Amino acid sequence: MKATGHKIRVLVAKPGLDGHDRGVKVVARTLRDAGMEVIYTGLRQTAEMIVAVAIQEDVDCIGLSVLSGSHMEFAEEVLAELRQRDASDIPVVIGGIIPRHDVASLEALGIRGVFGPGSSITAIASAIRALADARGRV
Repeated sequence: MKATGHKIRVLVAKPGLDGHDRGVKVVARTLRDAGMEVIYTGLRQTAEMIVAVAIQEDVDCIGLSVLSGSHMEFAEEVLAELRQRDASDIPVVIGGIIPRHDVASLEALGIRGVFGPGSSITAIASAIRALADARGRV
């Protein structure tokens, strides 16, 4: 696709009660350093809050960070909220402590990228760029 000069906008969020945010802050900073505009919503976000900000900020991608083991529930809630608000065209990726056996289930739900421990920051940025490009936003 032809480059439009659009700066990729990514929302990163910590759904639920998980209070560990060091990793998501590193990812956010790295995405920013890769030329993306990053909106970080902070800790303890609900699906409704995450999707409301994503729509308001006109993001190209939502990144969820889940270390609590509730990744399936949060993925389902965010994707359902996106559908309810007619915004299911916004792709969602997820990272954190994600067991390998859950990756296929997350993808079947509609999650567009799953990044577990040891995932390369470069791979995360590349996946987000590809998703934004596929939407014709780059």
